[in-house]
Amino acid sequence: MLDLPAEASQTAPGSRKGQGQPRPPLVERADPAALSGAAILAILRRHKLALFAPMLLVPLLAYVAITQISPRYTATGTLLYDASEYKVRELQSILRVDPITEAVMASQAEILHGMPIIERVTNQLGLNDNPEFNTTLRPPSFVAKAIAATGRLAGTIVPWFAATPDAPAAPLGPAPEPKRNATLLAVQAAFEISPLKASHVLQVSFTAGSPVLAAAAVNMAMDGYVRSQLAAKHRAVDRATAWLTSRVKELRAEVRAGEDHIAAYRASQGLVQGMHAGVETEQISHQAENLAHARSDLAAAEGRLDAARGHAGAAAQAAIAPSVVQLRVQQGALNGQLQSMLGRLGPNHPDVLSLRSQLGELQRGIAAEIARVVAAGEAEVRADRANVAALEQDMRVAQGQSGRDSLAEIPLNAMQRDVEASRTLLLAVLEHIQETAQQDAIEAPDAHEISLALPPTRASYPRTVPWMAAAGASGVLFGVLLVYLFELANSTFRSGEDIRAVLGLPCFALIPRITRRALGRLTVEDYAIRKPRSAFAEQLRALRAGLWQQPSRPRIIAVTAARPAEGKTATALALGRLAAMNGERVILLDCDIRQPEIGRLMHDTNRSGLFDWLAEQTALSDVIRKDEVTGMDYIPAGQPEANALGLLMSATMARLLQTLRQDYDLVLLDAPPAQAVTDARIVAGLADATLLCVRWRSTPHSNVLNTLEMLEEAHANVVGAVLTHVDVKVHVRSGYADAEVYHPRYGGYFRE
Repeated sequence: MLDLPAEASQTAPGSRKGQGQPRPPLVERADPAALSGAAILAILRRHKLALFAPMLLVPLLAYVAITQISPRYTATGTLLYDASEYKVRELQSILRVDPITEAVMASQAEILHGMPIIERVTNQLGLNDNPEFNTTLRPPSFVAKAIAATGRLAGTIVPWFAATPDAPAAPLGPAPEPKRNATLLAVQAAFEISPLKASHVLQVSFTAGSPVLAAAAVNMAMDGYVRSQLAAKHRAVDRATAWLTSRVKELRAEVRAGEDHIAAYRASQGLVQGMHAGVETEQISHQAENLAHARSDLAAAEGRLDAARGHAGAAAQAAIAPSVVQLRVQQGALNGQLQSMLGRLGPNHPDVLSLRSQLGELQRGIAAEIARVVAAGEAEVRADRANVAALEQDMRVAQGQSGRDSLAEIPLNAMQRDVEASRTLLLAVLEHIQETAQQDAIEAPDAHEISLALPPTRASYPRTVPWMAAAGASGVLFGVLLVYLFELANSTFRSGEDIRAVLGLPCFALIPRITRRALGRLTVEDYAIRKPRSAFAEQLRALRAGLWQQPSRPRIIAVTAARPAEGKTATALALGRLAAMNGERVILLDCDIRQPEIGRLMHDTNRSGLFDWLAEQTALSDVIRKDEVTGMDYIPAGQPEANALGLLMSATMARLLQTLRQDYDLVLLDAPPAQAVTDARIVAGLADATLLCVRWRSTPHSNVLNTLEMLEEAHANVVGAVLTHVDVKVHVRSGYADAEVYHPRYGGYFRE
């Protein structure tokens, strides 16, 4: 027997130790986002089916969908765009190429993606007759057939619905071709042209259902682009050549007309052209030259005349008249002889006088010779002066005529400049005609193929490996999402942690669910006493220990639940029988008059019970039964009473409990579900403590919380809860801390 404290044995009937103490505040469930790694793994383990099902189904469905998709192949080729500048200056405005930038490459990509090349590829490959690009050739889909059938049905029911609308007015210009345009747009959409960064390379791709068609379309598009560039250059050169040829004709006509006009003007003005200049200009030049010579001769003659006159000294005279020089030499010799004789003979010597006579004759000859030379020089000077005067007169006449000719040559010079400019331009144009002719022969396109497209060996669509990887990742994410949603949507109690977190109550035990195979021929209420070392019996002992360790040491304990089928009756019966086997004096009262179970489970055929005694229809000794196996006493519910609630609230019920408190160590009251019958609140209010049974992973939080509030309003002392029908195998994989007790490592402590 268990000895209880004196204060517990002296408690008044219907009172509960610690009843006035407030229950701990309810704790909200932990935010799943704030869970630890171990808790997350535990959650995934609990919902492994929801996790692994999408992980397998999504990739499987994706694979089935991929196998149903028609494969498409993408062929790729590359072009190098390297524009060379045209050298002819006059053609730069036509063929000049800007520096190759990203904008230039993007422009070339758009040209390659333009409709002229697309149309050429479409026509050469016959894509207008290919159902892949011409959607009108495809068989109608199920949706299209349904819409057409709906339209015909509507036209049958409502005639005006099927009336043909008035034909629209004919549009101006060429009639549109929607089928052809749709095909061209489809082909254009199948092309992808992209310039590679930091390069002059264009990458051309085409996607089609046939790898050969894809490669042919790429190669044809690149060839068409290169050919169109070369053709454009040839057309530009041809246009330039034609323009230059016409310009040559115009310039030749201009030069010929200018020359004729100059000749006519010269004839009308009497302007004669010399070898290097005009005739008047050449005459003036010759006259100026002659005048210069004449003036030079005059200056020379005047110099000689001055020398002859003795103004320029003896040396000048000697240079001008050599005969005078000879005479002066003779004079010098005679003077020398005279001086010599004077020193020897005297002044009156006949030889001296003879020499003096010879010397006088010689001086007179010198004077006569000088006079002759002076007269000749004067004559020469006069002749030269006359020549200079005549030449100056001719120069003045020529200069006057030249001035008149210069005025007449002003418009002539303008005409000559115009003709010379036209002649220069004509020569330049003729030169450039030769250059363009050479350029047309050696012209090359700005782009050429680096690598031609080959038929691909693998389909580019669908991309099986990436799609399967994405499907696998999606399956994982979808599975995790399902686990998260299930975790949020699951508002049942799955462990003692949930009991403590949601209800704020201790969880005394996790009563395992006994399978039919484990039970064999036993019943649940017999299992604990037949197998006292089982986990089921151990959890009942934990429950009893939890109740006994309460500060008030309650003797009268009401066992209730929120809903039916929570396992409260089986728990109360098994707990009572196990406590009786442990040596306690135990009595179990069936307080559920609506659905009594104790008598049936104990195979009691006597129909009298608790409510019969409360109605004073039998004696107490007649309603108390004894379990022959464990020695536990029990009182079945008895006959149904309409006034069952009044009987439970009567003083007789209180006196009964007081009597049982004194005679028994443990009084268990099997109360009905609290949310179903009001009797449960009355019974819980009469007990020292109330035990709340919650079915594992079945009872919602809201039901249990509502039950707890009703019991608290009835002043019931709810001391704890117990989880029933716990699936051991599932709970041990849940990751909760209280699932450790079911781990196989503890198998040596239990015997099933």
